[in-house]
Amino acid sequence: MMQNVHLATEADEDDLYSGYNDYNPTFDTENLENDAAFQQAVRTSHGRRPPMTAKIPGTSASRHVATAFGSKATLTSSMGRPMTGAIQDGVARPMTAVHAAGYTKASMRGSLFDPLGQAKGPAPPLEMKNQDSPEEKIRQLEKKVNELVEESCIANSSGDLKLALEKAKEAGRKERVLVRQREQIATPESINLDLTYTVLFNLASQYAANEMYAEALNTYQVIVKNKMFSNGGRLKVNMGNIYLKQRNYSKAIKFYRMALDQIPSVHKEMRIKIMQNIGVAFIKTGQYIDAISSFEHTMSMSPNLKAGFNLVLCCFAVGDSEQMKKAFQKLIAVPLEVDYDDKYISPNDDPHTNLLIEAIKNDSLRQMERERKSMAEEYIMTAAKLIAPVIETSFAVGYDWCVEVVKASQYVELANDLEINKATTYLKQKDFNQAVETLKTFEKKDSRVKSAAATNLSFLYYLENELAQATDYADLAVNSDRYNPAALTNKGNTIFASGDYEKAAEFYKEALRNDSSCTEALYNLGLSYKKLNRIDEALDCFLKLHAILRNNAQVLHQIANIYEVMEDPNQAIEWLMQLISVVPTDPCVLSKLGKLYDNEGDKSQAFHYYYESYRHFPSNIEVIEWLGAYYIDTQFCEKAIEYFERAALILPTQVKWQLMIASCYRRSGNYQKALDKYKVIHRKFPENVECKLFHGM
Repeated sequence: MMQNVHLATEADEDDLYSGYNDYNPTFDTENLENDAAFQQAVRTSHGRRPPMTAKIPGTSASRHVATAFGSKATLTSSMGRPMTGAIQDGVARPMTAVHAAGYTKASMRGSLFDPLGQAKGPAPPLEMKNQDSPEEKIRQLEKKVNELVEESCIANSSGDLKLALEKAKEAGRKERVLVRQREQIATPESINLDLTYTVLFNLASQYAANEMYAEALNTYQVIVKNKMFSNGGRLKVNMGNIYLKQRNYSKAIKFYRMALDQIPSVHKEMRIKIMQNIGVAFIKTGQYIDAISSFEHTMSMSPNLKAGFNLVLCCFAVGDSEQMKKAFQKLIAVPLEVDYDDKYISPNDDPHTNLLIEAIKNDSLRQMERERKSMAEEYIMTAAKLIAPVIETSFAVGYDWCVEVVKASQYVELANDLEINKATTYLKQKDFNQAVETLKTFEKKDSRVKSAAATNLSFLYYLENELAQATDYADLAVNSDRYNPAALTNKGNTIFASGDYEKAAEFYKEALRNDSSCTEALYNLGLSYKKLNRIDEALDCFLKLHAILRNNAQVLHQIANIYEVMEDPNQAIEWLMQLISVVPTDPCVLSKLGKLYDNEGDKSQAFHYYYESYRHFPSNIEVIEWLGAYYIDTQFCEKAIEYFERAALILPTQVKWQLMIASCYRRSGNYQKALDKYKVIHRKFPENVECKLFHGM
């Protein structure tokens, strides 16, 4: 054990730094150029690590410790592997060629560090694709088919249905060419089924959009019958829709049911919509009991407004009052899923909060909520008006039941509207007293309802020419709701009736400021301007009204009348021609056209319209007189006699028509008949001087 202990000499006692120059010869890199074994390993492939064999000594190999004078001795690694350049059994082991990336001997001599080999220059260009290869042609053709399908869809969305169909057909042709080319160079399994499905589905959709239903059904049939399309059976819904449009309701129901069988229960929404379509098809065929079953199933699974309203309609068609009540209660219980208006009221004066509320107050989501609420109210009001007269012994009791149900629901504000509809129903039944009594009950309600009721009462009294009562209720309506255009219009009407056209026009203009689409106020404003002789402003009002109410007979008549007042007969005739296209049998319009053409000197056109007026209304004395005079001027006195005879029948106490008949006989040379007629006239009107004159002759 002491053999490894070395005693320091006395000369070494003062050398405090002895041993610092001793190092492992493995790390000696200065003399590598003179190391023959290392240089041989670098120049040749002998430096690669040989496989582990029994010849390589293991971990039991002896280790020779290097001396402090730099002498080199054979070393082994801790794993027993000979170290680089070690001599074993008299043979020098080759050096390994393992070195770090980018770290070479040349770099040690001052070369640039270039691990990525960028100094070698650019990479050689890629090999060009062979455009004539079958695979490349197939890829290009497939890309073209996809582009055509996209263009077809875009054309459809922009409304160009014809172009969309042409693109879909072209995509179908190219897809068939693609399939044939794939079959020639590859197995049938390599065909792109998704692309085939897409092309066929788009083609069928474009056929349906262009109302080419037979072609659409044939294309859908190709998809449905192909077992390789896993979801093709769902397209039977589309086929059912086409049959529904073709009014082939039995086939529509059949395909809807087939689609329902193939759609899994996890697709709840789609199944509900198909059930609704089945119910609609049953309504079309008059099978209301089956339709009720479909809609009841829909309401139990996913209640919605349309299904609930259709259920009420079916129950009404069946005539079962109890079912009507239950259906109405289901309809009114459908959740509206709309935020309340309180959300859009700022709770404080925070400018950021106010800005946010202002931004969302009229955004698209808010508009959608309003539309949904409006639709729900329309459905409920229509259903209530439909069933109220039949669910109880009288319509009044039925309305009362509906009002109570509505008051207990989320549509409380509709209860008052139903009460007003009740009064309107009384009016339709000519029961004015009950209507007035019903409307008077709203005098103590909130301002909006009070204003609506007072407006109706004012209009009723106006029709009965009780202007004092009409004025009182018009004032009540305006005071209750100053922004109610109907109330302002009624107030203007009562003032118009009293002759104060200027003040009436002010109320009409205020009504238009509150609601620019109030056509009654705009029409009455035009009448007020006519009364005030402000013709240009009146014409402007009626032209605006014509833009809103196309082909309205009253508006067209007013415009024609104003042009006649402005002494522009050509424009008046043009507007009257539009008017007779709307009311072709109106005798007054026809006679007015005849008068205008007569003033213009066009006797043939005047005769045509006067005769048409006489044909539709043969009792107009002015038209009869003109036609009789026309035949006298054209020397057809015999024909004039029949018109004057009709005038004599209408006005037997006027001798004028009798004398005209006798004059026609005399002008035609039939003197005997003329004399006999004068004698008859003389007996009836013995004091007539003209009769005495001709009778004496």
